[in-house]
Amino acid sequence: MLKKDRYKAFVDYFSANQPEAETELHYSNPYELLVAVILSAQCTDKRINQVTPALFERFPDPQSLAASTVDEVFQYIRSVSYPNNKAKHLVGMAQTLVNSFGSEVPSNIEDLQKMPGVGRKTANVIVSVIHHAPAMAVDTHVFRVANRIGLTSNAKTPLSVEKQLVKNLPKDKIHIAHHWLILHGRYICIARKPKCVICPLTGFCKYYEQHPMGM
Repeated sequence: MLKKDRYKAFVDYFSANQPEAETELHYSNPYELLVAVILSAQCTDKRINQVTPALFERFPDPQSLAASTVDEVFQYIRSVSYPNNKAKHLVGMAQTLVNSFGSEVPSNIEDLQKMPGVGRKTANVIVSVIHHAPAMAVDTHVFRVANRIGLTSNAKTPLSVEKQLVKNLPKDKIHIAHHWLILHGRYICIARKPKCVICPLTGFCKYYEQHPMGM
């Protein structure tokens, strides 16, 4: 199967069966999403959603978070991965947001990456989720699933996966394809033993072509 045919099959399937895919992180505004995404690095969305209600109640806006201390923030996020670093990042992010961006979350990747704790992946999440920009955030799920299906070829780095996906996906589908790949990787195309028996993509999956028993 040609790569362009895989992309078409991928987009056609999810457009029909999961047209409203979205992040599983809970948030009510761009500031809350930014906080949640920073916290979600190497941690589950489920855990972050358990932590953020109290965190957002105490720090409902960038100003309150910027005026806090790393020690206080730590008390609210101590159950997530790397809480010390993330507490520092959150306070630093909020201070930069207040002092450099008028407390408004930037809408472009370059400005977002000027804030502590915000790398390219986080910036891509923000612009794609909030603004439906054609940006592809590549986490472990996206990296794994894109390579397994055959949407990417010889992609050894997240940036390589990002570039190939952005190049080949329809521009208006890039922001939602991010969620398709993440959710598929989280629940079906899992890392150690993909659930090929129940996977609806086996008809065009390169991995399944090579491992028809899903092994």
